[in-house]
Amino acid sequence: MPGPFVSPASAHETLISVQNLTKRYGDVLAVSDVSFDVAEGEVMGFLGPNGAGKSTTIRILTGYSPATAGTVRVAGLDVLAESLQIRQLLGYLPENVPLYPELRVEEYLHFRGRLKGVAARDAKSAVERAMGQCGLLHMRRRIVGQLSKGYRQRVGLADALISRPRLLILDEPTGGLDPHQRKEVLELIKGLAHEHTVLLSSHVLAEIESISTRVMIIQKGRLLANGRVGELAERLQEAPRVQVEVKAARDAALQVLAPILRQCAKASRAEELADGWVRVTLEPDRADPREAIAAALRQAGLPLRELHRQQRTLEELFLHITAQAAQRTGAEEAAAAATALGVTGAAGGETAK
Repeated sequence: MPGPFVSPASAHETLISVQNLTKRYGDVLAVSDVSFDVAEGEVMGFLGPNGAGKSTTIRILTGYSPATAGTVRVAGLDVLAESLQIRQLLGYLPENVPLYPELRVEEYLHFRGRLKGVAARDAKSAVERAMGQCGLLHMRRRIVGQLSKGYRQRVGLADALISRPRLLILDEPTGGLDPHQRKEVLELIKGLAHEHTVLLSSHVLAEIESISTRVMIIQKGRLLANGRVGELAERLQEAPRVQVEVKAARDAALQVLAPILRQCAKASRAEELADGWVRVTLEPDRADPREAIAAALRQAGLPLRELHRQQRTLEELFLHITAQAAQRTGAEEAAAAATALGVTGAAGGETAK
């Protein structure tokens, strides 16, 4: 099977190094030969559908579950042999935040800080700082169990931050939140990204795209892609689409642009707008057609209101990459089934004797 689309980590020091990570639960292969690096200061988005292997990978990174094979290092420390030292470097927000509902917010964070090794003389200031970062100062005396889901997530984030970790690992941090709560938590994470390296897991593409400097895409335990959105589009040979708005009848606009449209890789779209203008969206090959479009419209005497390129969205890239992977997997499974049945030949029409 072809390897994933991968771009190298940034020039900063590598904080997380994962090599050939594999995890099995009995006969179930949850993670298959995954390798990636995360540099200091990055915000790495870990993207995939439910059950893709994201949480399993994170549990291994945080020392909660051993790998079946492969190596994982955080700040040069082996996650299996030096688990306790690694836990001092990271703050972890699991998918389902385990809180003590009977404690007040301030009490809970003080308790968690002491458990994480925050010195008694520093505990009060550490709690104040974490509550301030997470917008909890006005909730300090509230009972944890009486908080909304959004505020409980904030308490979980404050817990992860209490020891000032180098690395934050956040597993589905907006799961179960309403749109308003989700926006608040994402804004909070954006602010934290200036001070911490962040590995953020989610199956919500817009969340990953809004705050990540780099993304990884995983499906059925296999890492399919790793890089910046623009880099992934480049590797997939997906040029940005071009959109133009022109003052003309739809057919007239298409006639003027016809020589350019014929050079596009995919079908173009044209729609008439309410104000009498026409918007044409082109799906070009690698070449940028904007100069040719402007020249053609100028020669035809058609007024031009807008001409710009639109970068491929993470959602489009995700669908493209996962569809390609599904096709490859289907072909591999068909070939394996044919082999098991004793079928050979390109089309499976010849039976071994």
